[in-house]
Amino acid sequence: MKACVIQPPYSMDLSLSEEYFARKLDYLRQCDKSMDIIVLPEYSDVPCAAVTREDNLMYHRKYAPVLLDACAETARRCNAVVFVNALYETETGYRNTTYAFNRNGEVVGHYYKKHLPPSELFTVKLDSAYTREFSEPYVLEIDGIRYGFLTCYDFYFYEAFANIARQNVDIIIGCSLQRSDTHEALEIMGRFCAYNCNAHLLRASVSLDGSPDICGASMIVTPKGDVLVNMKSETGLGVAEIDPKDKYYKPAGFGNPPAPHYEYIEFGRNPWQYRPGGSAIVQHDGIMPYPRVCAHRGFSTIAPENSMPAFGAAVAMGAEEIEFDVWYTKDGELISLHDPTLDRVSDGHGKIYEHTFDELIGLDFGGKFSEAYKGLPVLRFEEVLQKFACHVIMNIHIKNITADAPYDPELMKKIIALIDKYDCRKYVYFMSENDNILRLGQELAPDITRVVGFDGHPENMVDRAIRYDCKKIQLFKPYFDQEMIDRAHENGIFCNVFWSDDPEEAKKFLDMGIDVILSNDYNRVAQAVAEWKKAH
Repeated sequence: MKACVIQPPYSMDLSLSEEYFARKLDYLRQCDKSMDIIVLPEYSDVPCAAVTREDNLMYHRKYAPVLLDACAETARRCNAVVFVNALYETETGYRNTTYAFNRNGEVVGHYYKKHLPPSELFTVKLDSAYTREFSEPYVLEIDGIRYGFLTCYDFYFYEAFANIARQNVDIIIGCSLQRSDTHEALEIMGRFCAYNCNAHLLRASVSLDGSPDICGASMIVTPKGDVLVNMKSETGLGVAEIDPKDKYYKPAGFGNPPAPHYEYIEFGRNPWQYRPGGSAIVQHDGIMPYPRVCAHRGFSTIAPENSMPAFGAAVAMGAEEIEFDVWYTKDGELISLHDPTLDRVSDGHGKIYEHTFDELIGLDFGGKFSEAYKGLPVLRFEEVLQKFACHVIMNIHIKNITADAPYDPELMKKIIALIDKYDCRKYVYFMSENDNILRLGQELAPDITRVVGFDGHPENMVDRAIRYDCKKIQLFKPYFDQEMIDRAHENGIFCNVFWSDDPEEAKKFLDMGIDVILSNDYNRVAQAVAEWKKAH
């Protein structure tokens, strides 16, 4: 069958939009009945580089209806499958969307771009609420051919390729711009993608005015990595014959029978050698929407606080955040406990930091909560990260002997090193009432969010947050009021509140503008917050 990628001109000069959109329509008219698959670039409804949200939506409203009609007409006239990318309005907002037209000119599928760069998230403000519905690879079957999809920024997430490959797709549709990469880099990425996914790649981009070696490179690549078409900076149609069912198989290691590349890789895959990925990964703290519920010490009304059962229950039920406390032992092990003493939550006695980890490991940290949890061991900080890194936002309360005591820099370095080991800097934040800890965090890891805790002087909390460049404060009821919340928000600071287990109280906090509610009774409060969101 014959595949066609369309590469129109593109400019930073918005005054050329009318001319360049007309060129795009002309290329569609040049398509003929010999073509079976036709692919157009990303943002085909925005023919030149619109920067603001307002401009993007203006061009979308002006050109998208004409564009989609032209694609439908082309599909019918050529008896071809047509793929084009444009904005698409859903109930929750606009999405970067690849439309699939069958040979009858009917829209039979929508692929929503999986990964949004800062410009789309914060400037164009596209919908980023990617729930589980959008977390799996999207596969569309038309006329017996299985299509997978990548859009522009998606091409850089190589860890997704193995998951696409296992869907046994025949063709990957890549509606793209990639305006900062060279032709050479784009070809390397294209060949790498096709080879790893064992699929043909049809990638359509744009020819950027004044950039002979950047952007463009619309291409057709085989599963073996052979480049049949690379348009570089040309404009027009790139056409090649392909066999979608022609796969590439190689010996799966010396002396083994042939297999797809990804199957050979899967044979030897081991955990912890790769960055976190997959459907359990949630949006990081910088982009996860508010308001949220933070399970205080885990779901601590149904399981022992600061324990794996409490954290696991909260995460399994969908908690956006968990909160836990980190103390240090006499020999420098980091553990998750709240009190400075052992007596309330274990069968041990005395100060945590006066015991070694080996002395704590034999104690019972579950029996005082319930006989069902008898024998639960003390929980190390690393174990929490190992199990839940990137699966939930972590509010880490760093504990110290007193609210104004110095904190050992080596302990802080150890906390940061473990966070880096499990690749979750964007999924954690440090909370402390101790200014020395806030200052140390600012010095050693300024990019990890810091949260000012209650030190007995509520009137100073916002000022302290500003002083230590904290993105959040954790208010302590009843020592806060509307004025404090408003002042924090005016300074770009989010507001946690400790705490609420009362659904009606939680809703009142949301009415005041609270962003995160810490709760011991996660389920009831989470339902109340969900009801409040629906009403607002």
